[in-house]
Amino acid sequence: MALQNGNSKKLDVAVVGGGLVIQAVLWFYCILLQVGSLEAIYLAKRGHHVSLYEYREDLRKTPHVRGRSINLALSVRGRKALKGVGVEDHMVNEHGIPMRARMIHRPDGTTYPIPYDARTNQCIYSVGRNYLNNVLLKESENYDNVKKYFNHKLLKANLQNGTLTFLKTDTKETVDVTADLIIGADGAFSAVRKEMMKQPLFDFSQQYIEHGYLELCIPASEDGGFLMPPNYLHIWPRGTFMMIALPNQDCSWTVTLFMPFKNFKEIDTEEKLLSFFKQYFPDSIPLIGEKKLIEDYFGGAPSPLVAVKCRPYNVNDKALIIGDAAHAVVPFYGQGMNAGFEDCSILDELFQKHHDNVPSIFKEFSETRWKDCFAISDLAMYNYIEMRDLVTRPSYRIRKAMDDFLFWLMPDFWVPLYNSVTFTTMPYSQCVKNREWQNKVLVFAVVFIFLFVSIIYHYSR
Repeated sequence: MALQNGNSKKLDVAVVGGGLVIQAVLWFYCILLQVGSLEAIYLAKRGHHVSLYEYREDLRKTPHVRGRSINLALSVRGRKALKGVGVEDHMVNEHGIPMRARMIHRPDGTTYPIPYDARTNQCIYSVGRNYLNNVLLKESENYDNVKKYFNHKLLKANLQNGTLTFLKTDTKETVDVTADLIIGADGAFSAVRKEMMKQPLFDFSQQYIEHGYLELCIPASEDGGFLMPPNYLHIWPRGTFMMIALPNQDCSWTVTLFMPFKNFKEIDTEEKLLSFFKQYFPDSIPLIGEKKLIEDYFGGAPSPLVAVKCRPYNVNDKALIIGDAAHAVVPFYGQGMNAGFEDCSILDELFQKHHDNVPSIFKEFSETRWKDCFAISDLAMYNYIEMRDLVTRPSYRIRKAMDDFLFWLMPDFWVPLYNSVTFTTMPYSQCVKNREWQNKVLVFAVVFIFLFVSIIYHYSR
């Protein structure tokens, strides 16, 4: 592979993958391995020597673990990062399943679509997380300057001087490592971030929401096809809870039930479960099958969802955290993986801008990126309310129609919030600011129309 870095100084970089991931939290593990592998490739392309340390065994040799989503939603930010290492075309055109709209399932079983982008027909892609991991790991093998070490659990680190101590989980030996640069891509429960928290002036917060999730499955049909229209993200919004389904490449569906923990606790018998589904998700029962529904529901336990905010992301010019380690978000905007991948492409741009000057790179990344990460975290929290409740309300349909019309009329001036987040690389914080001024414009327009109509009515009497 051709290397991009003309700088004579080649860094020894330790990328820490899977850290203290103990509980099966939704797609955090798969994202952290992907982000670590992707960042390793970007650094290797620049000529640096990269060692990738992963807590788990090689995922390519591990069967799917129930309770972790087997597919992910890939959008523009993630696609840009994958394009940078030459695998976007394969993931999108040869593997991904396009999802062009939300398919809303009413309680009576009828459905209707809400397109993501009625103007240009852009879409998001359902991609298999194991497959994506395999592609990135395989791509990293094209670089002689990337070494991978599986079954390495980070025990401790001195981030100031770049030393790390790992436990080899298969042999129980400890290994000491020294690196010029440490990249923590070890997920929402990051061991690298835990060491960063010992530094002065490090801000950290985490928020568990009162809702958990449980994974179910709709199998493929008897003839091996899809049991529902495949080019949609299917949603069963029910106010305080919801169910979603994403298509898999084997024509099955990953179904995820999001609901308050107290509701999960109340459904403690097969009779209560079937009664609950007959009341709220009747059309899903023949798709899942009563027996499989019972097996899947009582075969696991609801898992929690956590959001993490912290800053700064670096310790001097020695260590940096990215992906979920820096900004874990709840999954309701489909941006967890995409934001983590975007970290990698932004870092690569900064390496290019600052000619591999690490202090300048880390300083700019840490001072600017947190605003966007905080913004997408808040947006993801809000989007859960939209998906499970607001999407069924007339006010939502009216606002979306107005946004779509103005976007069609003035595409360079009026970009709806969802489109700017999902189909552009506009900074997340700027997406929020755009939404705020759009709200002001619409409020002003409504007031103006009301006053105009009132005046016409008054003088017409």
